[in-house]
Amino acid sequence: MWLWRSDGYRRPTGVVPLRRSGVTATGAVSATPVGAENCPAKYHGPKRVGMKHEVVISAQGHENVTAEHQSTLEVTSDDFLTPAGDCILGIEADTVPADLDREFVAACQSADATITATLDADGHRAVIEGSGHPDLSFENERGHVLRTSDYVDDRTVMIEADDAAGEIDRDLVAALADGADLTLTLTVDP
Repeated sequence: MWLWRSDGYRRPTGVVPLRRSGVTATGAVSATPVGAENCPAKYHGPKRVGMKHEVVISAQGHENVTAEHQSTLEVTSDDFLTPAGDCILGIEADTVPADLDREFVAACQSADATITATLDADGHRAVIEGSGHPDLSFENERGHVLRTSDYVDDRTVMIEADDAAGEIDRDLVAALADGADLTLTLTVDP
């Protein structure tokens, strides 16, 4: 019996048996968690990359995505978007700030942390860098907000961002306005 820690799936809290899958090219025996074939392929949790921490959030574009706001960018779990939401790039996010692992949150709360947000949709990519802050709470249950200012509230996941919605590549924005799938990857280097 082994604790299942496959990076491709939501990590269950229990112990699951492994099924021998075969021998890899290096001669090591590979194993698959029993029942893994029925688990979603999305990854929902922090992943360590060296000293960095990373989370991947899946969302959806919407016909009302305009990305015109000059100081914020948001990805929300709401299932709707009105034309007034000019900072929102994605809806129906599968993860909200309150879902994020304590280790990831603690890394973001360092005043010296560099946070990188990578947005991918339909072959287009935007990368935004900003800072962490000790007051980032990650308590919000609806949306992730990146800010160019140093304002912090429960939705804020990054301050002092080098770009906001209004500076995002227009091809990426057009793909999201056509309803493309959005992947937001947040990486923090404490």
